[in-house]
Amino acid sequence: MQQDGGDSRLSFRGLQNRSHEKMKLRKRKSTLYLSAQEESARRRRDLLGENIYLVLFTMALRIFNCFLVQTSFVPDEYWQSLEVAHHMVFHYGYLTWEWTERLRGYTYPLIFASIYKVLHLLGKDSVWLLIWVPRLIQALLFAIADMRLYSLMKQLENQEMARWVFFCQLCSWFTWYCCTRTLTNTMETVLTIIALFYYPLEGSKSTNSIKYSSLVALAFIIRPTAIIPWIPLLFKHFWQEQRKLDLILHNFLPVGFIILGLSLIIDRIFFGQNLGTFYGSHPWHWYFSQGFPVILGTHLPFFIHGCFLSPKRNWILLVTVLWTLLIYSMLSHKEFRFIYPVLPFCMVFCGYSLNHLKIWKKPAISFLFLSNIMLAFYTGLVHQRGTLDVMSHIQELCYNGPSNSSVFVMMPCHSTPYYSHVHCPLPMRFLQCPPDLTGKSDYLDEAEIFYLNPLNWLYNEFQRDALLPTHLIIFSVLEKEISAFLISKNYERTAVIFHTHLPEGRTGNHIHIYERKFKRILNRR
Repeated sequence: MQQDGGDSRLSFRGLQNRSHEKMKLRKRKSTLYLSAQEESARRRRDLLGENIYLVLFTMALRIFNCFLVQTSFVPDEYWQSLEVAHHMVFHYGYLTWEWTERLRGYTYPLIFASIYKVLHLLGKDSVWLLIWVPRLIQALLFAIADMRLYSLMKQLENQEMARWVFFCQLCSWFTWYCCTRTLTNTMETVLTIIALFYYPLEGSKSTNSIKYSSLVALAFIIRPTAIIPWIPLLFKHFWQEQRKLDLILHNFLPVGFIILGLSLIIDRIFFGQNLGTFYGSHPWHWYFSQGFPVILGTHLPFFIHGCFLSPKRNWILLVTVLWTLLIYSMLSHKEFRFIYPVLPFCMVFCGYSLNHLKIWKKPAISFLFLSNIMLAFYTGLVHQRGTLDVMSHIQELCYNGPSNSSVFVMMPCHSTPYYSHVHCPLPMRFLQCPPDLTGKSDYLDEAEIFYLNPLNWLYNEFQRDALLPTHLIIFSVLEKEISAFLISKNYERTAVIFHTHLPEGRTGNHIHIYERKFKRILNRR
């Protein structure tokens, strides 16, 4: 009996021990399960593959950026996007010669036309929303591109390097100035950055040939010259790809790359002229001596320094920058915005420079931040703001002005936005400047004829007082030249609007608004 009892106790203890072991196993399993839960929770906190707080910060910064850019840059940010979209949805306005001659694609304006249509259907198509919603959309798209650049650098290097590149990108004055504008160049830059994220760079873990080639094709549709920076990258991909035929047949052809290339050639043959010179020409070295140094600003020394520090696998990015500068240097008409899409490439090299600095790192960061923020605030809030501010005065005429109000903008062609910033069918006119499509060597557009002799032009154009507009808008530099006409036709200055401290050519420091005062003639008995 005792022996049986002892055996029972031993059996019971054995069961207890096995029970404890099972409990321990279950506990270990529970730990693994909890770590999986934590990983799942961490992933839920991510957005666009990155920490949600970093993404939200970037989006908030770009929205803040959007509202702190209240100046005009180039006419295309309105006339090749918002004005076209307004005409598409509301069926009034003005289309420039590129659209009447069917030389532009509707892909980019269609984005804003869709926004306008939704606002119209909701009964929320106020002028304020028509102006700012497209820009906010552009700002958010650029925030996504910023995050893709950060993610790419984390894959290629590490988080520390990614942070420096990200810092350089966010504090670039030219990016701040342009990234929220409704320019095709801005969308081209967005698509270029995101496409680079999927491009097969050495060390990248997000390679996807279909995605990147589709984004390049979309950029090409929006702006055909978007293909220029991608030529070296596409050649490199083709050269290093072992299955070259599959790359073409299964990737490039399905997204229409070759077809899009042919369409550029066909359009060029159809048009058959070099119209770039019509809008001004620059010396061949302009991008190297002025354009590129200006858009880089105080990042320039860090870019040069970073070029010597960057690993050899990044040579393709430097080649792309130099190739783009060389190709655009061959074109007669040059603008800062044309080389904007390669500016993020330069930020990569600037990041290498900052990451390498030791003693001078803090002064360098302070210098970059302060110098760029001053430029960003000046260009975004002060320089060339008058041509936008004047539109609020025109809006007042729609809602509070006389029923017979009309406006004539006597400034260089396309200086101001148009109906997208007024949103009412107020009779308006501006000095037009379409190029000559017949090839006449002595061709002068309306704006050029006007500026040859403004006073004489006005008297010839308005021989009958019934044709006179109720309001004239001019730059201050024109006032003395046409003062005789203004006095004889009873125009009085009603507003002076600051425009810029740095006037160029036919612009001035201020914009003047003149209103025609109708004098009553009393019949005396």
